Amino acid sequence: MKIATWNVNSIRSRLSIVIDWLKQNPVEVLCLQETKVIDSDFPQEPFQEIGYSLAISGQKSYNGVAIASQTPLTDLKIGFSSILNSDVATELDAQKRVISGQLGEVRIVNLYVPNGAALDSDKYDYKLRWLATLKDYLTHFVKGENTEICVCGDFNIALEDRDIYNPKGKEKHIMSSPLEREALENVLALGLKDAFRKFNSEAGYFSWWDYRQGGFSRNRGWRIDHHYLTPKLYEKALACTIDIEPRKLEKPSDHTPVIVEW
Repeated sequence: MKIATWNVNSIRSRLSIVIDWLKQNPVEVLCLQETKVIDSDFPQEPFQEIGYSLAISGQKSYNGVAIASQTPLTDLKIGFSSILNSDVATELDAQKRVISGQLGEVRIVNLYVPNGAALDSDKYDYKLRWLATLKDYLTHFVKGENTEICVCGDFNIALEDRDIYNPKGKEKHIMSSPLEREALENVLALGLKDAFRKFNSEAGYFSWWDYRQGGFSRNRGWRIDHHYLTPKLYEKALACTIDIEPRKLEKPSDHTPVIVEW
């Protein structure tokens, strides 16, 4: 079983790149973030033509998540409020960032965590509230019986200094500030482990490079796209890799796929 996560930065702009990648890398599940399209306009047919079913939750121009799978997912849940009965969950679900479904004994949770913009902004506070709500949401599944969980997506957080090309000044930088890291650590305390770090302990592996200032050509990257697994699934994991080839193409997403296998 191979599960990939990929922030495509507009599925309509990146459609041919994504479909070509799937033809060459027929993973069982592809989790997409930042699709930037309402559900009725999502280009489903090209996926269906190559054997993928889709579960989607999108909005115009911003955010949006989708899961393409060779086997249709069951027990689909869209948004925090599909599990949590709270005003906060309903408020946060105005932005389409959460979708999950069951594939056999594994719950696939696909996330697009808010960026946060700047440490002194309302969006930063929003990000911290979102991560706190994420823990409540995942707790529901972690407490379930006979279910392993793969939580993947664009987390917009580099959890450790080795996940950043140059961590100098990280405490003042969005995506690496202490409060963001602490909020994500609180989520992972549910028992989730970083699949990539099971196989790669070194620095220098990245999944996102800024379009500006030659970010990719100079390898000025961040590892912010992750797969987090529950313990039994983590033990079963055979590999977790970052495929940088799509980032080399013309007009690519600024992110590249990350694939876990078990």
